[in-house]
Amino acid sequence: MKGKLELTWAGKDEPLLIEPRILLYDEKNSYGAQNTENMLIHGDNLLALKALEKKYAGKVKCIYIDPPYNANATNEFYDDNFDHSTWLSLIRPRIQIIYNLLDETDGSLWISIDDDEQPYLRVLCDEIFGRKNFVASIVWQKRTSPDNRAAISDGHDYVLVYARDKDKFKQSRNKLPLSEEQAKNYKNPDNDPRGAWTSSDCTAQAGHGTASQFYTLYAPNGQEYNLSTGRCWLYTESVMKEKIKENRIWFGINGKSFPRKKTYLSESKGQTPWTWWTNKEVGHNQEAKKEIIVLFGENTFDTPKPERLIKRVLEIATNPGDLVLDSFLGSGTTAAVAHKMNRRYIGIEMGEHAYTHCKTRLDRVIDGTDAGGITKAVNWQGGGGYSFYELAPTLVNIDSHDEPVISKEYNAEQLAAAVALHEGYTYSPDPHCFWKQAKGSNNSYLFVTTQAIDFPYLDIISKEMKPGEYLTIAATTLPTEMKKPYRYISLKYIPQMLLKKCKFGVTNDYELPIVAPPKVEEEEDEG
Repeated sequence: MKGKLELTWAGKDEPLLIEPRILLYDEKNSYGAQNTENMLIHGDNLLALKALEKKYAGKVKCIYIDPPYNANATNEFYDDNFDHSTWLSLIRPRIQIIYNLLDETDGSLWISIDDDEQPYLRVLCDEIFGRKNFVASIVWQKRTSPDNRAAISDGHDYVLVYARDKDKFKQSRNKLPLSEEQAKNYKNPDNDPRGAWTSSDCTAQAGHGTASQFYTLYAPNGQEYNLSTGRCWLYTESVMKEKIKENRIWFGINGKSFPRKKTYLSESKGQTPWTWWTNKEVGHNQEAKKEIIVLFGENTFDTPKPERLIKRVLEIATNPGDLVLDSFLGSGTTAAVAHKMNRRYIGIEMGEHAYTHCKTRLDRVIDGTDAGGITKAVNWQGGGGYSFYELAPTLVNIDSHDEPVISKEYNAEQLAAAVALHEGYTYSPDPHCFWKQAKGSNNSYLFVTTQAIDFPYLDIISKEMKPGEYLTIAATTLPTEMKKPYRYISLKYIPQMLLKKCKFGVTNDYELPIVAPPKVEEEEDEG
């Protein structure tokens, strides 16, 4: 059957009109240097992602998320057992905004997931990213031994990887540094002055070669070598002769072995990443739990990820200075690792553990008192900082007369910023022109005011406007008899102008129901 494969479920096509709320800077909870772009946001992650969408669209290099797995594990604190349709409906809008946030060239999304929803999540991501931009399904060996309580113990989780543009991601992604074990494979049996090396096949598939790569090769001792059926030489004859002259082709200790290409440790660009990540390389569940216990004195999370796992992701997908985002921050692992690796980051967490765990962990990283995780591996000494933000309350409430009114929790500046976000403007008040509060495209501006609007007021603004400028004035009070008096000035009444754009005051429809950090018994992890 031909055609596009899509998931269908109850409620999939119901519109989700998300309120784009502003973020409120919290100076008291911010920590360390404030000249960075690092952000820790407390609030519902869907609303927070929506708040970030305009400013950060196309600017995030790497997004890692570890959403609730929808497994059969439910307890007093943590509902990780949603109806399948509910789980998909909650994940989909988040993935859609994440797609918009990613760098349009080589941005990538990495999602930790297990067997319960992995197949469905992959099809869902195929719909959003396009199947051609699926990069890999990484298998992470999360255990060190089987769980004897299970019928068949699960020993792995997945990390799904998608790119905005797979081809560009392939060109920009980093290779992994060689491990100590891999480096041991490099020897120097011929005392080559270039140092230790390893050898590899000097031929390629015939279909990949040109006519100049088919010839009889003669070794320095005169011995000739002919190609096997279906093979060609890796280099043209002239290049091969040059490589032999430079001692970059190995004919064995006796000089009579079939030629092989020499690759030097000093010239190695690393190892191409692959999809099998062992717990020896990137850690396991017990390692992650021990990291949490060292930090907080107890194991407060059921499925934390080891810092080494996140380090591997960031090594491949980012470089120092790149922007990383995690909208399911949990215990703060992604932000802590990004900080130690000198990446910029945005972390979003809606529970109280945004304060008790994420903030506490990052403060220790900045102070240099977090000696665990990857600290020694990257030689982290401390420093830096982050800004803490609260998600603003809903902009519009319903009063006792069942009428929509602007929330009293907003001051004039916050109201202007919020309306600008709703209308698609960039809030950046001009210090020399009071009505240029927010800027749009093509010399368009937005001015939000709670003052009464009349003709003298508009006359003042009109005389200041330059040819080609366009202004929208959003006001809380407008005379009923006033019509549009100026060609390049438009008047709108708030909050009525916003009511059809989104649903105000909604959080329960968006929230993944995590009330507090999950705390469960230690898993049995013995052979």
